[in-house]
Amino acid sequence: MSDVKLTDRERDVLMAVIQSYIRTARPTGSRVVARDYGLEVSPATVRNTMAELEAKGLLTQPHPSAGRLPTDLAYRFYVDALMARRAVTPSQREQIRKELQDGEIGAIEDLVGRAARVLSLLTGELGLAVGPALAAAALQRVEFVPVDSEKALLVLTLESGVVRTVYVDLPTELPPSSLSAVAEALNERLAGSTLAEIQATLSERLRDLPLEDPAAREFANIFVGSGPDIFEWVVGGRDIHLGSASALAEQPEFTSGERLRSLIQLTEKRELLASVLGERLAAAEPQVTIGAEHRTPQLSELTIVTAAYSVGALHGVVGVIGPTRMAYDKVVSLVDTTSSLVSSLARR
Repeated sequence: MSDVKLTDRERDVLMAVIQSYIRTARPTGSRVVARDYGLEVSPATVRNTMAELEAKGLLTQPHPSAGRLPTDLAYRFYVDALMARRAVTPSQREQIRKELQDGEIGAIEDLVGRAARVLSLLTGELGLAVGPALAAAALQRVEFVPVDSEKALLVLTLESGVVRTVYVDLPTELPPSSLSAVAEALNERLAGSTLAEIQATLSERLRDLPLEDPAAREFANIFVGSGPDIFEWVVGGRDIHLGSASALAEQPEFTSGERLRSLIQLTEKRELLASVLGERLAAAEPQVTIGAEHRTPQLSELTIVTAAYSVGALHGVVGVIGPTRMAYDKVVSLVDTTSSLVSSLARR
């Protein structure tokens, strides 16, 4: 939290300006604060207090005759020191649960995809979620599905219903029996181990596979050579799920075509979002990063709110991204509740 120190009156005025701006998206004047927020002080006193808050970097004034706007520092102070989280209502909790259960509860990534959509719906921001980091996921089964004479699809089934697929090259057209023999040998050596363990010891684990079929042995040798790259891709890749951006497009911050285009471009940068969200996997509490706190220029006018979910050894995050003018008290509670429900439902 910032080291800024505020008097009780400064806190009250700052809270009023933030609440007013979140509600109206317009600069707030001293008369509005004095009239509508029960501070029992004159507009002149509010105006002086606003000037003090501006000097401390918490408010800014677009032009001399306008009211004040909160700065990123103001939102940070609000989230850390002033905000009382708004309780999620029973109907909201039930709606989240219903949306998450809209379909078969199985693969964790299907569940987090639905979480991103329901958070868009309930918060009016852009819901997002990242699938679990897979290094600690245990491999359950390997399967090869023939595609054509030159390629097969490697299907890796992991714990909690996570499935990863990747194409592998074939040395020649192989009969299904040869592919099955290789898959069986791999399952005997790899199943039950985590992807991190497999990645670190793959060559040793696959040494001297008991394969009598010459074609199967040739394919197995090729797979041993390419296996480290395959498992590095599986461990490193995480799916990003996004909700609907339509609610964000209706907010005042995105009425200009340029801002909206920037938002759409951001949603296409999956690696950037995966990197930002991946830093939050181990957080025990909801995380809120605001505007200039982000190290990435594309996020400098946005807020990201996330909460981590866990299913056994697997971890990921769900959350929202939106303008810094955000109803933090509501959004943080909804994100936290959604992450908890994802964790509980995925364990079933």
